[in-house]
Parts: sequence; structure tokens; C-alpha cells
Amino acid sequence: MGTAMGALWAADGKLKDEQPLAHFQGQAKSVIFLFMCGGVSHIDTFDPKDNKWAGTLIDAVGFGDNLAEMKRPVIPCKRTFTRYGKSGIPVSDWFSHVGGVIDEIAVVRSMWCHETNHFPAVVEMATGHRDRIVEHPTLGSWVSYALGSENQNLPSFVNIGRPSSPVQLSGGYLGASVSATPFQPGDVPIRNLVPPKNSSAAERDGQMRVLEELNLEFRRQYEVHSAIAARTKAYELAARMQLHAPEAVSFTSEHDSIKQLYGIGEKETDDFGKQLLLARRLVERGVRFIQICHAGGGNGAWDSHGDMDTHAPLCRQVDKPIAGLIRDLKQRGLLDSTLVVWTSEFGRTPWSQNTTGRDHNPKGFTSWLAGGGVKGGMIYGKTDDVGYRAVEDKVYISDLQATILHQTGLDHRKMELEINGRPVRLVEEGSQPIYGILS
Repeated sequence: MGTAMGALWAADGKLKDEQPLAHFQGQAKSVIFLFMCGGVSHIDTFDPKDNKWAGTLIDAVGFGDNLAEMKRPVIPCKRTFTRYGKSGIPVSDWFSHVGGVIDEIAVVRSMWCHETNHFPAVVEMATGHRDRIVEHPTLGSWVSYALGSENQNLPSFVNIGRPSSPVQLSGGYLGASVSATPFQPGDVPIRNLVPPKNSSAAERDGQMRVLEELNLEFRRQYEVHSAIAARTKAYELAARMQLHAPEAVSFTSEHDSIKQLYGIGEKETDDFGKQLLLARRLVERGVRFIQICHAGGGNGAWDSHGDMDTHAPLCRQVDKPIAGLIRDLKQRGLLDSTLVVWTSEFGRTPWSQNTTGRDHNPKGFTSWLAGGGVKGGMIYGKTDDVGYRAVEDKVYISDLQATILHQTGLDHRKMELEINGRPVRLVEEGSQPIYGILS
């Protein structure tokens, strides 16, 4: 529970140095960050290319660590793309439900990063940095550290699902106090949350009063020890979560039509649908940053070297729930104040590795954003004719992060700390928000 109490510690003024605050009024009160683990193929989902290039040998010099001359043949895309909505943006048949809400989405087709292998690319996407000289915090920790929580009974940064790397949960040099609180997929998101059934409310209240007195005395004696203070606050939050979180994670009050919207009760979409419905309920209760990792562990199941058809079941798992989330947020009046971000650590190449799959591609891929002050129904940037390189309005990972921070009311240029005498920026210098997609 030591990762659950950043906002509380900040409220007591015990975070190292000064606690940053919002620099201006942001349009997004919460962020739902959807991370597809393993590298989604942009070419087969949101960035269609003409198959007239199939079989053409293209120059792949400099791909990965290989600087030798190398040419590889483009493989065809087997997907069908349909233009959706008033915007007419083409979306793959693998994401037909998301296509139905495309007018709410800004599709950024010109993403790029440096790293070609999964773990370093995930670290780069999570933190905006490549170097490991210092332990950089993940994006959700930045928001948690800067803004705290609107709900003192729930953590400000929650992760749902298995990540690709523990770095995606880490508060880094900001400390464990702003790391992610893990919620588990399934029917019991928070383990050991419900008090014993043989314990009455009166007994519980009495225990809480005694615990509060003991903690108060403990803090008086050990307040100079930040780690001990942090652990004490974490236990206090855990106790309050026992009273308030069960209602937040329960779907008993949700109408069947809402559950159907997320695909809950359907074999392929049930698990991810429950995660996204839980995310919406956490947004309603003031949780700042909800990160949802899909198909994580190892390299991530989206890593499709052998056959692009392995994307198909993964797309079916997430397509309907994601569209349901956007529709649900909008009908509740929450989409304008909730920023939904969909991404992966990198994309896939136009060529294969002598198979029908695709290799890793950091030089060009797609992310998209919806709600939270983002213009819907638009495309930003482009890749080349075969989808290998971003060539227009290129967006580096830290530009995406600067955008997310900007929409929550934070100026990334002012987010700088001194670590061991060295000034460190939370977002790399030179980055800027993607102003072209902001309303």
C-alpha cells in the first residue's frame, strides 16, 4: 500500500521540496491512458497504405542496431478500411466500433521514438526519457505528484492490468508515494479490501479511532523519517479505502445497457470491458490518472512477428469496450473533462521477417486522443507511402506527454526538479504540446 498515498502526503506538505500545482486551468480533470503492450501495427489499424507497394524492396538501412545496407520487401495489408463519421477517417475492420466514435478522436499518425526493443521503448514511452542515469518517474506519477487527488479516499494514480515493465508503475525519483496503486483485472480489483464479515460497523469505527490515535503519536515521534511517514499515510489511506472503495469497484448499480455497451458478459470483451467501466467509475470519483495495460507481460501479446492475424483476437478484446467507454463518458457529460489516450510503445514495419508478421518500428506509428479538450474527427501528421517513417508534423513521445500535461493544466517547461544537485526535467527540453489537435 506504500504506493497509494501521494496526494495525502502532499496535503501534509511532506513531499520533497515544493509541491507543484496546476499552472493554469486545464480542460481534463482525469486521464485514462490505454496502453497496448507489444507494438500495435498502425498500418493494419489506423494508418492505411496502398497495397500497390506490396513486394517492393525498400531501403531499411539503420533499422534497429543494423547500420549495414539492407532491403526488405513490403508485405500486403489484408485489412479492409472504411471511412466513418462526418470526418470520413478510414479505420480498419479490426476497429469498427472505434470507427463509430472516430468523430471524437484525433488520430496522430506521425509518432516516433528512438528505441527498437520492447523494454527500453516501454521505458521511453512511460517516462519520456531514454537515459537511466536517474530513475525517471512514469507519466501517471507526474500528474499525481503535481495535482494530487480530488478524492482523499482513493489513490490519485491507478494501474489496471499487467504492465510490460515495472517502470510503468514507478514514481522514480518522485518517490513511492506517487507510484501507481495496482488494481487487479477481474471481479476483485483490490485484494484484502473488505473487512471480515464477522466484524460489525461499531467495532470497525472503534478500531479506526484507536488506530488514528496510535498513528498520530507515531508521527510525532518519527515525522523526520519520510519513509516511515509515507508508510503510515499509506495504511491510513488503505483503511479509508476499505470504507469507500468497495462501492467504487462494484458494478451492482450499473444498468445492463451500460454493461452491454462495454461488452461485459461477452466472452472476448468481458475482461477488458470491466476494466474500462471501472476506469469510468474511478473518473467519476476524482481519480486523476488511470492507466490500463492490455496484454502485458514479457514483450506483450501485440508483438506480431510471426503472423499479423495474431492481432485479430486482441482487437476484438479492446475494440467494443474502448468505443463503449467513449460513448459512456460523452453521454454522462464526462468526455470534455476526461482525456482518453490510446497508444503502444512503437508500431510495426511495412516488411516482415520472412513471415506474414511485422517487425518493430519506432520510426513511425499511431497514437490517438479523445476528449479533454482535444479536437475530434481529425488526422494529425503522416507517415511515408509504406508507413515506415513519420514524415510530416512528427510527434516524439515527450510531445505526447507534454500534450497530456497541458490538458491537465500543467506547463511541462516549469516541471523541473533538482536531483542530487542536478536539474532534471520531467519532460525533455524542446518538447511541446501538439497544439494542432487542441481546441
